[in-house]
Amino acid sequence: MFFGRSKSELPAAEAALPGREGRQFQVGGVHQTLGTPVETQAPDGFAVAVFGLGCFWGEEKTFWEVPGVWSTSVGYAGGVTPNPTYDEVCSGRTGHAEVVRVIFDPAKVTYADLLKVFWENHDPTQGMRQGNDRGTQYRSIILATTPEQQAEAEASREAYQQRMTAAGYGEITTSIVALDAYYYAEDQHQQYLAKNPYGYCPLHATGVTYA
Repeated sequence: MFFGRSKSELPAAEAALPGREGRQFQVGGVHQTLGTPVETQAPDGFAVAVFGLGCFWGEEKTFWEVPGVWSTSVGYAGGVTPNPTYDEVCSGRTGHAEVVRVIFDPAKVTYADLLKVFWENHDPTQGMRQGNDRGTQYRSIILATTPEQQAEAEASREAYQQRMTAAGYGEITTSIVALDAYYYAEDQHQQYLAKNPYGYCPLHATGVTYA
């Protein structure tokens, strides 16, 4: 039965919440700090990267501050339930991680640059948590949008493992998978720290540099 399972264990497909065909809430129109659309496809010549590294409120701010990032949004990915809500994701019964979707200009910032930001701004050895935030939605995950991203992310994980090992950390638990579906989070979660500048969402960086 589900209730005998920890929220730090990914649910089997048959135990996941059923979800719904369409989204039941608004996402928001204009990015609070960048002035670009929140719910949008990448413009021609731009690219998309998706990362999960703990509470998405603070992590979105980390990425929107990177020069060359055109827009960011927060959402849910890597799970089973279609069109989940925040409460459903937090229940541990959707399998989704809290993630940041980054639209960027490769002429100004590379995917390798974004991987460096990813690795250096959380502890990728913590499994199904970041600090005191515990549960499958807080796991470290990279969701590749192209085969090239998949290969580059896997190589970066191997390189960063050497840095982490030298610093006395254990095995990196970050999963790297192809992006299946990305579901936007509710409007109140988009650019949360711009709307709530004193909001609580700490980063859990280790201080270990990527290179």
